[in-house]
Amino acid sequence: MTEITSFPQGGIGQVHGRALILRGEDIDTDRIIPARFLKCVSFEALGNQVFEDDRLELGGSHPFDLPVNQGASILIVNGNFGCGSSREHAPQALMRWGIRALIGESFAEIFYGNCLALGIPCATAAAAQIETLQESVAADPSQTWDLNIHTKQLQSDIGSWDLQVESGPREMLLTGRWDATSQLLDHQAALKRTMATLPYLNDFVVSVQ
Repeated sequence: MTEITSFPQGGIGQVHGRALILRGEDIDTDRIIPARFLKCVSFEALGNQVFEDDRLELGGSHPFDLPVNQGASILIVNGNFGCGSSREHAPQALMRWGIRALIGESFAEIFYGNCLALGIPCATAAAAQIETLQESVAADPSQTWDLNIHTKQLQSDIGSWDLQVESGPREMLLTGRWDATSQLLDHQAALKRTMATLPYLNDFVVSVQ
């Protein structure tokens, strides 16, 4: 069962749940969500289409199809995950499937930013540590894990791993400032005061000599 611990100000402090492994370097966004699904008018159905082509090719043996991985929420990947085109549909598809946090050796910059915009933490660790972590998950897929954004640690009954979370994104996650839409809604009064001072929103007339 996935649990996300939130702070009073709306920040994300901890993600608790089972983990699954997706091995491989340079897994790009076209593999995460094929281009033919980018015409959708809503992100809601993308969870069923995540890794669609890879899953069809593997005929049910893809990690996202294995029964033991259903309901998992922490994805453990390798290097340069999310490279390729900048489509925001990729993290949306992962989130709609159920992923709430990613841990890997490295992430493509734009993919990382798109995850952050959804409140999905992306933590990193050295390649050897990621391999050890993947082996630990593979040994017992039913094990539950706690990704603590505050302490930058991944913990379970079998051990604890120190991770890296960049200071800026970490602060945004902890304080809730990753959610730009909610910030706008929470500051409507200030926005209206600012709008009242903008000439182009208040019948501003340009005098032409």
